[in-house]
Amino acid sequence: MSSVESLTKAFEQSLSLKDKPETLVAPLATLESGVDCDEKKENSCEAGATRVWGGAPAAGGTSTPTSRTNRDQANAALVKLAPADLTEIQSAELNQWLTVSGRFPEGIEQLNETLKTRTYILETHEATVADAVVLSRIAGTVKSWSNDEVKLNRHIVRWLDLVQNVIGIKDEDKVTVNKDLEAPREIKVKPKKDDKAGDKAGDKASKKDKKAKKGAEGAVPAAEGAAAAASAAGATTAGAVASAEGEAKGDAAGAGDDKKKQGVKKEKKKKPQPVKEELVISPGLIDLRVGYIEKAIKHPDADSLYVSTIQMGDADGPRTVCSGLVKYFPLEAMQGRYVVVVANLKPVNMRGIKSSAMVLCASNDDTVEFVNPPEGSKPGDKIFFETYDLTPEPVLNPKKKIWETVQPGFSTNAALEVTYRKDESEPERKLVNKAGLLCKVNSLVSAVVR
Repeated sequence: MSSVESLTKAFEQSLSLKDKPETLVAPLATLESGVDCDEKKENSCEAGATRVWGGAPAAGGTSTPTSRTNRDQANAALVKLAPADLTEIQSAELNQWLTVSGRFPEGIEQLNETLKTRTYILETHEATVADAVVLSRIAGTVKSWSNDEVKLNRHIVRWLDLVQNVIGIKDEDKVTVNKDLEAPREIKVKPKKDDKAGDKAGDKASKKDKKAKKGAEGAVPAAEGAAAAASAAGATTAGAVASAEGEAKGDAAGAGDDKKKQGVKKEKKKKPQPVKEELVISPGLIDLRVGYIEKAIKHPDADSLYVSTIQMGDADGPRTVCSGLVKYFPLEAMQGRYVVVVANLKPVNMRGIKSSAMVLCASNDDTVEFVNPPEGSKPGDKIFFETYDLTPEPVLNPKKKIWETVQPGFSTNAALEVTYRKDESEPERKLVNKAGLLCKVNSLVSAVVR
């Protein structure tokens, strides 16, 4: 039973009690505290069943040590309901949200910001225990929101409406969402780079002008002082005075010119750029590996797609891969089998689910077959065409058309071996592993492989 199914069952059991909750807070409060309510008591449980899901504390007005202990115990129990395939980051976020949601309404702004770019809280492809628990703890608060608060927290409301329908909450217990409200579009205004550069240049020019002006103003009193000195020394002609004034003013003008010259920046010599080596396109740039399909399901929003969880040797666990194989293989044929995958294609969203690799298949008319890795292979084993055992690109750049250039040379021969041939002048290069063992198909000859 999945974590979502377990929580759905818990909701149903809790809601069947006589002390019907007014919100979704109480149903999981009983599950979390681990305390069974006595059917003969109305609207009450044992002391340990205090509302510990982030609602108001018990009658004392403060959170008691008992309620905090129960909350911690319940959180620990709920972690066990989480999917086993969570990454370390997702597991850490699960514990974080179990804690944060126990302090609602503190943390609601953080939740809204997180859900701004996520469908589910842990950024998974389906609801988890984190979504169910946080839903139960925030539902009562959302019910009391005004229209302005709903608009402000639009991402929480969108997520809540999705999750309460996904995990099967009964209609009478759902939070009613007004879908006719119009919220203003969120716009982030970024300062233009040109404006910043213009402001900086203007500030520098202004400072230089001020310095030059000060230099000129300082030189004028010097001219006046020189004239006075000439007069005191007994100069009898106005020419001596004029000469002194002219020389001083000339010095002032020269000082201004020097300042302007200093303000002109020296042009920097451009360093010669290293010549970039042109990328030689070959099958060695493609990351071909052995993959193991742990499980596969049908895409919830696309009838032609399977969504597979494939282990391919990555340190951070299996990847999610969408494949258009519904028409060619029954769901049972997609379970627990080894395949060859293209692991460095750029991830793409396929009807709301990010696909991070591609399963390599051979096709001929209306028949499709898997490319089978060598017997004894393990997830992550490197696969390559003979003479092309190179270091593949981390991610294929779509602009360079690497996959589109080499894939037309992929085919199968009469021996059912997968091969690559750049053109007719070159020999076949067979698809092998490090030990030289071959990758084959079941029956297709001269098939297209992709």
